[in-house]
Amino acid sequence: MIAAGEFLEYAEVFGENLYGTACRSLDDATAAGHDLLLDIDVQGALQVRQKIPEAISIFVMPPNPKVLRTRLRNRSRAEGRVDEADLQRRMDEASKEIENYRQYRYILVNDVLERAVAQLEAIVQVERMKRDGAPIDKRTKRELEIAEGCREVNSRERLRPVLESFGIDPGTGPLQPRLL
Repeated sequence: MIAAGEFLEYAEVFGENLYGTACRSLDDATAAGHDLLLDIDVQGALQVRQKIPEAISIFVMPPNPKVLRTRLRNRSRAEGRVDEADLQRRMDEASKEIENYRQYRYILVNDVLERAVAQLEAIVQVERMKRDGAPIDKRTKRELEIAEGCREVNSRERLRPVLESFGIDPGTGPLQPRLL
């Protein structure tokens, strides 16, 4: 499928597995009048933005390294294996990926699940309205406010402590390496 160009995006993740989204997934969603929501890493997101510049990009980040480590450990336990070396590799990779947050239109900090879900829903609704040229009414005005608050350019102060907790200078990029 790779050689035939049948992937919208694909990437080797953690040097061990290939993951990707077949072009037909987007074609099928479009034909059915549906949006396609992709849960992909920064490599795949870059490929999608290159192929579909109008794609809406949303970076979802954890609130801090401690929460991320807990989530990764819990996921590993659920899969029946906890490998500390693998966990550390994933933590290191996450810090590198977070440095790419400026490449995304929207940023969500997944600290409170209900809030993150509401923000995601607002972004999707607002982007659909923009795409379809729908008018803004009282209900959609609130969604617009929520979505606008998640735009990268409007999220900088909210992101500052999150980025700093990962050793990233919100103004320029990586800070001095930190032990996670």
